Formats: sequence, C-alpha cells, structure tokens
Amino acid sequence: MTESTFPIAAVADQVPPRARKSLYPQAILDLHGARLEGREKRPLGDLFGLQNFGVNLTKLEPGAISALRHAHAKQDEFIYILQGCPTLYTDTGSTPLSPGMCAGFKAGSGDAHRLVNETERDVLCLEIGDRTLGDQVIYPDEDLQASFVDNIFRFTHKDGTPY
Repeated sequence: MTESTFPIAAVADQVPPRARKSLYPQAILDLHGARLEGREKRPLGDLFGLQNFGVNLTKLEPGAISALRHAHAKQDEFIYILQGCPTLYTDTGSTPLSPGMCAGFKAGSGDAHRLVNETERDVLCLEIGDRTLGDQVIYPDEDLQASFVDNIFRFTHKDGTPY
C-alpha cells in the first residue's frame, strides 16, 4: 500500500487475519503447531502503515497459545484483554486474566511470557509491541532463539545454527 491508500479507520474484527499463522520454523511447528493453529492475529498496525510499533487483534480458541514462552531484549510488549479469561504464564508462574485486565513486558527484563486459553470460550486481546531493530528473543522452554534483522525475525537453535 502506498501512504495514500491507508484507511482512515477500520472495524478491527473485519481486518483480514495474517495469511501465515506463525513465523516459527517448521521443526517448532511440528511440535507446537496444533496449539498455534487456534491463534488468529489481525495486524491492525500494518493496516495503517505503522512502522515503529505493531498492534494485533488476537483471538485464541480454546486450548490455543498466544506464542511460545519468550522474552525480548529490546522490544517492549503490552497486552489488553477484551474478551475471555486466558492464563498468563511468566517466570513467576500463572496469573488468571479477565476482560479489562492488561499486562506489560519491559524489554530486557528476561521475564518470559505467553497467554494460554485454558477455557471453553474464545479469548480476544490486543497485543502491542515496538519494532526495535537488533532485538533478540529467548525461548527458555525450547531450543530456539530469534534476532530481529531487516524487519524480520531470523530463528536459530540456541547454539546459533539456523533452522
């Protein structure tokens, strides 16, 4: 889209979802793909051409996860629960969330996190994060790490070998 073709406003749940369900390497999808399949992200920030931060309207079906548990070195993240009651998992344990609750994850804190929908109802939340180049992402529960280079995440094993 050119700058002149960005919309002024949109109905968030009518923005097309991402065509690709996940950016994770195939080997990771082979392990966790079913739980990631129940996740749908609508890239609201991209619709308006935002470059400094991203905003996703994310739906988690029952049993789905928002992501593998992870922590960013340079990117801040924020979530706001619109509907449903997911469980937030961090390094300190689990925290039940409900509509109107929010959580933030400071860059460099090392506190790995993810949402899990352990209920029978869909969860709907806003995910907001910046797009700082040079970010490093750790996944403490997986043989996985990522670097944000040239506006894309590049995934490797923890020893640095590529997937």
